[in-house]
Amino acid sequence: MGIFYVISGPSGAGKTTILKRILESVENLTFSVSYTTRPKRPNEVEGVDYFFVSEDEFKALAKKGEFVEWALVHGYYYGTSKKFIEEKLSNGFDIVLDIDVQGALNIMQKYNNAVFVFLAPPSFESLKERLRKRKTESEKDFLKRVEDAKWELSKIPLFDYLVINDSVEVAVKNIESIIRAERLKIERFKTDGGEYI
Repeated sequence: MGIFYVISGPSGAGKTTILKRILESVENLTFSVSYTTRPKRPNEVEGVDYFFVSEDEFKALAKKGEFVEWALVHGYYYGTSKKFIEEKLSNGFDIVLDIDVQGALNIMQKYNNAVFVFLAPPSFESLKERLRKRKTESEKDFLKRVEDAKWELSKIPLFDYLVINDSVEVAVKNIESIIRAERLKIERFKTDGGEYI
């Protein structure tokens, strides 16, 4: 059985940047591409960053039970493919998911063996500054994300690990360490017969 890693945190914490580095540096790790109804940003690729769908398409998928979790976040729908996650895990692949905090909380209810990592900015002020600098949201979306971040940061105690993204290089190394440590836990080596080797 593979290990399910969930990396979460507020918008602007650096999840996408850090995850791209981790996928390049850590072997045997598969990225779970989420579905979303939000508009595609100029640098994003369909099927690589997200599956971009209309609200009607998203609701039809949700109604058919295609998502392991889905949520309305910052005014857009986001969902995680149930089929993809379960197939990969049962075939022994480790999966990493980059997801909003609301989605991570939903997954906590269903996958108690998943590893939950909260990626946080060094301060709330630095988070606002990062969101402003990336210039990917309208003023309305920016204000919504800032407001949502207050609630998201209050959920840190529910996670297994906290990584502060003060430096991308250090944050990447810290998450790599979490992945390696989780892979070396004794329970991961236990066979069906109750032995370890």
